[in-house]
Amino acid sequence: MPSTRRVVEVGVVLLLSIGLDQATKAIAHQYLSQRPPISLLNDTLRLQFARNTGAFLSLGSTLPHDIRYWLLTVSVAILLSGLLVVALFYRKLPHTDALLLALVIGGGASNLYDRMIHDGAVTDFLNMGIGRLRTGVFNLADVIILFGVGMLFLRHLRSGEPDDTPR
Repeated sequence: MPSTRRVVEVGVVLLLSIGLDQATKAIAHQYLSQRPPISLLNDTLRLQFARNTGAFLSLGSTLPHDIRYWLLTVSVAILLSGLLVVALFYRKLPHTDALLLALVIGGGASNLYDRMIHDGAVTDFLNMGIGRLRTGVFNLADVIILFGVGMLFLRHLRSGEPDDTPR
């Protein structure tokens, strides 16, 4: 069984990740869905509403609906469930790694929820770049996922051994 502390902390990270992402998506829908992109910081940041039926950078958006459903909804739900089991029950997983994994799960769960309530589409609204060099349109959940993955990668790149103990 996982420790109560781990369950509470992972739960808080999940709720914050999902809550913040869903709040920003609701704001984007309300204020950006019916207007042209808003350019900020000399066009370094654009706020523009988009619905993405694919994965990262709209990959898979042209696949048939049934295939997208199985790939981007069912398989993602299974993957996130497995990661949650690891974050909660794998005792050798360092505490920090469990929390970083919770960020990945939270961001993924928020996008999954979005996909489930919006007929297979995820709400995106952020775009960054300089001149013609621009990112795709993304959302806060994508940032949360990338932060969690990046920090996990850096933690294990820095040292072969975790620097904290499981809790």
